[in-house]
Amino acid sequence: MAHLRLTGTATSQGVPVIGCHCAACSSTDPRDRRYRTSAVLYAGEARLAIDAGPDFRSQMLRAQVDRLDGILLTHEHNDHTAGIDDVRPYCFMQGVDMPVYCLPRVAGELRERFAYTFTNYPGVPRLDVRECTFGDRLDFAELDLELLRVDHGRLPILGFRVNDLAYLTDVKTLPEPTIASLQNLDTLVISSLNHYGTHSHLSVAETMNYVTLLQPRRTVLFHLSHRLGPHAEFQSTLPAGVYVGYDGMRLDL
Repeated sequence: MAHLRLTGTATSQGVPVIGCHCAACSSTDPRDRRYRTSAVLYAGEARLAIDAGPDFRSQMLRAQVDRLDGILLTHEHNDHTAGIDDVRPYCFMQGVDMPVYCLPRVAGELRERFAYTFTNYPGVPRLDVRECTFGDRLDFAELDLELLRVDHGRLPILGFRVNDLAYLTDVKTLPEPTIASLQNLDTLVISSLNHYGTHSHLSVAETMNYVTLLQPRRTVLFHLSHRLGPHAEFQSTLPAGVYVGYDGMRLDL
């Protein structure tokens, strides 16, 4: 069955945070061990990684992802792209240039920050950058992904809907066309940074406003700060149908 597996559910610092001894960072609950936000979409034998942050190698090893058929980059920030070099084993084993789907702006960042991957230097990862934009549809195996605009503060980034599941990271606001594309959802995976929010991230209350507006059957929160507290405590504060995401969580399509 096609499904989405969350391979990371934390903010850019991860959980535990270096040097922090708060309740979440000190927790022994494995659900409070969070890599930077990312996921893998499974469709038959095909695998599509969603983002490739600094924990990419560890995430792929932990999830036992032995082959990869592409990467969708939501945006260019370091916690979503810094691990792109670690696609090398897939390029070597599979004998492919790794398809990377991203906005034109992000493609430019890749060519600048990882310029060596676009040279003839031996042993580098080979990236097949495929530019896409909001409203495009990505045909992946038997799945049809609708690419959606998410506003990460003033930065437009990619989210997507596949079947009745939507995946929206680093949200601050959702434009009206995106809201129109998110009707009749079974599962909404959406970021919820902390209790206060920032100029570029939703607070829990702001996330709940979108949940009320969209009324999915099930909501999974991710891109979570340690400031939300331990998993179990945070879960106890949420309404029915809203769940705290955790690394390794499987969501069937």
